Amino acid sequence: MQIAMIQDQIIPIKELEPIHLDRGIFFGDGVYEVLRSYNGRIFALEEHLQRFTNSLSAIAINGVDINTIRSRILKSFDAADISNARIYFHITRGSELRKHLSSADLEPNFFLTITELEDDIQIKKKGILVSTHPDWRWKRCDIKSLNLLANVLARRDAALKGCDEAILVDEAGFITEAASSAFFSISEQTLQTSPLTANILPSITRQFVLKAGRNIGLETIEKSITPQQVCSADELFIASTTQDISPVIKFDGKLIGDGRPGKYTKLLTQEYLSFTA
Repeated sequence: MQIAMIQDQIIPIKELEPIHLDRGIFFGDGVYEVLRSYNGRIFALEEHLQRFTNSLSAIAINGVDINTIRSRILKSFDAADISNARIYFHITRGSELRKHLSSADLEPNFFLTITELEDDIQIKKKGILVSTHPDWRWKRCDIKSLNLLANVLARRDAALKGCDEAILVDEAGFITEAASSAFFSISEQTLQTSPLTANILPSITRQFVLKAGRNIGLETIEKSITPQQVCSADELFIASTTQDISPVIKFDGKLIGDGRPGKYTKLLTQEYLSFTA
């Protein structure tokens, strides 16, 4: 008899719930998105859905109707009735007994959660501490896949150092991005971030931050930068869907600027939030 064990319970394989055989668990074989709402309105839904479509296509999960996904998101958001919400959803290739090559007729699995999201105002006022960590991720970070172990380990390392985020550095010594956010520097009225390549997630927040930078009169460049160069920047910040812009005041223990959120970071935050109104 083929069996499985869940905690201490032995169960015949044929009686297992399909979720226990999800390829997302076995292989991280799936893609996900996170978006949020501001004051009862979902921000940048179509941009996130387009990136989700791109991710599905990149790993060849077929047969997903993006209009159905949109409807599920909107229906769930209405049911949750949370004004400022974090909306997470993913699709995996499906469920079956573990084997690397999946069956051709698998039906994809969909999962979604909506939870309350409280912005930490103190972060915006005081700023955060970050530390560097080797970029151990796979070579297709442009795909928003469920394979996030390297990100988790980087964040754990940062937390052990008393920091709020890990800044990932590749084998050539350049910063790629942060473990769960995009990374930016400002020097002499120039806003800089890494160019979009296969090792950079095409962040929706990044897209709007660059637009905000142009709107407030900053020159924007997409160019790789080293940790050594970053330490002499006027201002640093990270940006993500759930936290928008968070000022960085210490980088690997070195004070950035005067150790307080900079004026351009504050202006960028105001401009970014204008997009969400």
